[in-house]
Amino acid sequence: MPARIIQSNETSFAKTTVDPVTLEVIENALRNARTEMDATLVRTAMSPGIREQGDAFPLIADHEGRMIVGQFGSFIGGFLNGYDGTVEEGDMFLLSDPYSVEGAVSHSNDWLVLLPVFKDGRLLAYTAMFGHQSDIGGKVPGSMPIDATSIFQEGVRIPPVKIYRNGLYNEDLVKLALHQSRTPDWCAADLNALIASCRVAARRIEEMADRFGIDTYVTATGELLARNYRAMKTLLGQAISEEKVSFEDYICDDGMGYGPYKLKCTMWREGEKVILDFTGTDPQSVGSINFYLNENMFKMFFGIYMIMVFDPMILFNDGFYDLIDVRIPDGSLLKPKFPAALSGRTHALGRIFDILGGLLGQKTPQFLNAAGFSSSPHLFYAGTDRKGDWFQLFQIGFGGIPGRPLGDGPDGHSLWPGFTNVPNEFLERYFPLVIEQYGTVADSGGAGLHRGGNGIVMSYRFLEPGVIAVHDDRWFVPPWGVNGGRPGARARKILEKPDGTRTIIGNKVEDFTVETDDVLHFITWGGGGWGDPLDRDPALVAKEVVQGLVTVQGARAYGVVLDGEGSVDERATADLRDNMRRERGAVGVFDFGPDLETLRERSLEETGLPAPVQPRWNSQHIAAE
Repeated sequence: MPARIIQSNETSFAKTTVDPVTLEVIENALRNARTEMDATLVRTAMSPGIREQGDAFPLIADHEGRMIVGQFGSFIGGFLNGYDGTVEEGDMFLLSDPYSVEGAVSHSNDWLVLLPVFKDGRLLAYTAMFGHQSDIGGKVPGSMPIDATSIFQEGVRIPPVKIYRNGLYNEDLVKLALHQSRTPDWCAADLNALIASCRVAARRIEEMADRFGIDTYVTATGELLARNYRAMKTLLGQAISEEKVSFEDYICDDGMGYGPYKLKCTMWREGEKVILDFTGTDPQSVGSINFYLNENMFKMFFGIYMIMVFDPMILFNDGFYDLIDVRIPDGSLLKPKFPAALSGRTHALGRIFDILGGLLGQKTPQFLNAAGFSSSPHLFYAGTDRKGDWFQLFQIGFGGIPGRPLGDGPDGHSLWPGFTNVPNEFLERYFPLVIEQYGTVADSGGAGLHRGGNGIVMSYRFLEPGVIAVHDDRWFVPPWGVNGGRPGARARKILEKPDGTRTIIGNKVEDFTVETDDVLHFITWGGGGWGDPLDRDPALVAKEVVQGLVTVQGARAYGVVLDGEGSVDERATADLRDNMRRERGAVGVFDFGPDLETLRERSLEETGLPAPVQPRWNSQHIAAE
């Protein structure tokens, strides 16, 4: 039974005429309110993941729950369908269980606070914010066990509950939830930050309703949604063909020895509606790499990608959802059956963006992006220091953004544009470690007319014994290049002992013991290249060699030969490029690198790790050899 909205005033909103200036003012006031939500959050949260890196996402929705401003699309529909109770003035909700809200949040670490905003007895809007809690209990520090086989192993699960009822705070509920965490102080501060952010946005909405009138405000939000619908309708008609196109990509492994796992999507248009069908995606994993993909969330991902590639001036909101039909098979990696584990879902979430790029660019290759840093690699480090105090780090790593039609991919950047890195000084101040190296990995970006962004290496020297966990991908299947661009380099993780011995460890490891003065070299992958590398300006390649972004040997991937002083040998470069063009022949749209069987044969030699075993599923959709 869906949620029931209780209003003391059942008068319908009256549609009014909103002049363009007022509409512009309200639109920008809503944008500013979203920015103020973020500012409030980072000033009051405590955990590095939220305070320093910004792993939280705001939302302002209309009275029907449709997103007006935000990033992940609206969470409200899943909440209203999953909550069997009332929504009344003075209520505020807390939830974290993906299965209870149709994947509106995608793993239990994401705590979502949702505030219905009432004015004169009527539901006027919703504000919401979810953020990644650093620890919610479960079997390992950080609550994201890569080897989990059930969501019950991943910490406390919170169904939709009222954290405020009629304005009264449910302190016992919060105590119960915080009692599961290894870092309750961080957890409490982050929760309060989420609450404060929602309240700030609610005040701004009330101020707009007072200034312009409730009916004008509601009419304006409806017009913002309708404007987006009209713009996207035109854009989809121009950019999406009725002819079906398909694209597939892979998650390298599940951390339990099986992989790669295929994600596949087919796209076509029927009249005004675009169909996105994930038939052909592999069944769910027994491990935690499953991603419960909410259909509305994917619609927003699709819309954002379309807008940023084809018309960045469009304000993205939920207005275009009726133009998209998303089909995800039950029991697949993207719609696993309860109680499948979900804590490692970040790799599938990120790979969705590579798939969107591959789909949307096939008919218009000039708009293609290569595959890039489509994940958020995690490092966990936890233990008890010599003073007897518990320490626990959760950090998100950065890598190479893909080469693009308009230029090179940035080096060492986040998948999410709003994320920032944790300053090394912060890490060294609050955790028993030293950052000995932090820089780009030369040649890791795929060669191209526009180079893929380089990955980075962070070298952590651990000053206390403890355990680490690593969640990363793209160590087996490389990030592909486009329009002649080459694939980017793959990820690696190397543990160096005090005697200098180095061991390559997996990119998905859990409960790995480290000792004092061990050094972890955390190397992320580069973005794929865009365009023919033999067309890149040789002088630019030489400059990047000086900058340390490309090596002298790596310059030869661009057909560039440097003399002993680092200048371009123009004649040798011209000869090398002519030879390379003859031997290579015509370039294709996609360069995926070697096929899967070749990657398996070369895995140990090239990566230092055995190839994952190709999963085969029994009748219960459980991977087996």
